[in-house]
Amino acid sequence: MTTMKGLILGTAASLVALTGAQAADLPLKAKAVEYVKVCSLYGAGFYYIPGTDTCIRIGGALRVGTSINGGVWGVPFYQGGAGGAGSYNRNYFTTRERFTLFLDTRTQTEYGVVRTYANMLFDFSQGRESIAGGYIENDFIFIQFAGFTFGKAVSQFDPQWTLSKPLISTSGFFSGTNDASGIPQLAYTAEFGNGVSATLSLEDAQPYRSAGVVNTSLTGSNALLGPFGSTASAYGVTSNNFQGNAQGGDHVPDVVANIRLDQAWGSLHVGAAAHEVHGTYYNPTDSDSGHPNSTWGYAVIGAFELKNLPTGVGDSLKVQATFANGAAKYVFGGTFDSAGGGRLARIGDGGMAFGYVLDGVYGTGGSIQKSDAWEVSGFYEHYWNPAWRTSVFGSYSRVSYGSTGDALLLAAANGGRLSTGVTNATGSFAFGVMQFGTRTAWDPVKNLTVAAEFDYTRLDQHLNGTFTNTSAFQGVATGNTFQLKDQSIYSGHVQVTRSF
Repeated sequence: MTTMKGLILGTAASLVALTGAQAADLPLKAKAVEYVKVCSLYGAGFYYIPGTDTCIRIGGALRVGTSINGGVWGVPFYQGGAGGAGSYNRNYFTTRERFTLFLDTRTQTEYGVVRTYANMLFDFSQGRESIAGGYIENDFIFIQFAGFTFGKAVSQFDPQWTLSKPLISTSGFFSGTNDASGIPQLAYTAEFGNGVSATLSLEDAQPYRSAGVVNTSLTGSNALLGPFGSTASAYGVTSNNFQGNAQGGDHVPDVVANIRLDQAWGSLHVGAAAHEVHGTYYNPTDSDSGHPNSTWGYAVIGAFELKNLPTGVGDSLKVQATFANGAAKYVFGGTFDSAGGGRLARIGDGGMAFGYVLDGVYGTGGSIQKSDAWEVSGFYEHYWNPAWRTSVFGSYSRVSYGSTGDALLLAAANGGRLSTGVTNATGSFAFGVMQFGTRTAWDPVKNLTVAAEFDYTRLDQHLNGTFTNTSAFQGVATGNTFQLKDQSIYSGHVQVTRSF
């Protein structure tokens, strides 16, 4: 009996042990694979981030291009940039390679969509960087939530289509404010339905929106910058810190507002901006010398776009007009200032055109005389077929300083207070730039574009007399005298873009 009982208990124990071992050896049920799902809420290219309800799109573009008789992305060879003086040893062309990468995330919430956007550029410009150099640029970095925009985004002053102008020379073609990079801002947009919206925004004016203020009575190292000089003194380089500029610091942000209408046929845009203008001490080294009272400038814009014109499917017409008082950079955008230090000049055929783009001027004991500036520009693009399209575009931009401002600038120039030369001139410092161009683009396959463009730029100045160079620069010897007269610049550009 004892033997039988032991056998039964041993067999039971063995079965329990065997069952446990087999259970341990059985494979566990694998966790379901979480495949990336397409997010169709916000258009093509978005996917759900696995394990979340956030959609993300990663994209970008690679652009390579060459400008002939111009700087990167179409800035004509003004005086002060490489090639501006027309000397034999100048650059005849400029090349640039750029890789753009962006991240766009969106999440549905009870307050609406939360969006984050970041755009990074990896850039190389021949002649500016070392052979294997380059730099990283951040053009747009912002968060949008419940109607608010926080960060570096397209200015609310600009029309809806400002980043889709049909041209290569986006940095060298004047058509209102500078849109090559975003403007830091805090904005709120209200949607009223049927495509109508309105926005109020506080925007950081430095450096793109401050054209500089000049104290014309200064001499020596603080003198008004002449038509010759290096890019180190340009206000696109270090927050408006060019030689002759008497505006120090950023006191208050620009206040910008707009009303917009977006429809299938096109869009309408009306915008306005308030821009504070101030100088510094009459004697920059002596705070007891006093300073002119700060004042407010302003700018207004009207723009429209018409799509799918009777001339063909995909054709479009874009037109805008801007006026500014004491806010000249709302009219003269682009990146010409990175090589011009607040001035526009060109030498050719024994003559020279020369003028300033400033918010205002003043002399010791006086108030700021604000500038007036205006521009009108238009862009028409025609599709010959889905692969080929041609655009034509033109603009005229003008700045003037009134009789008091002209008197101050002429007294400074004729009084020898230019840092690079002396003028003997009469007339007005009113200055205009007329530009025309055409671009033809070919898309041999989807998201690959080959384009070529030709541009004509005319500097329209209203000074009569001469300028004598007192500082050798770019092959122009000391003592050369130039007749002040209008000048023309012809430039061309080719570009290949691959988007994804």
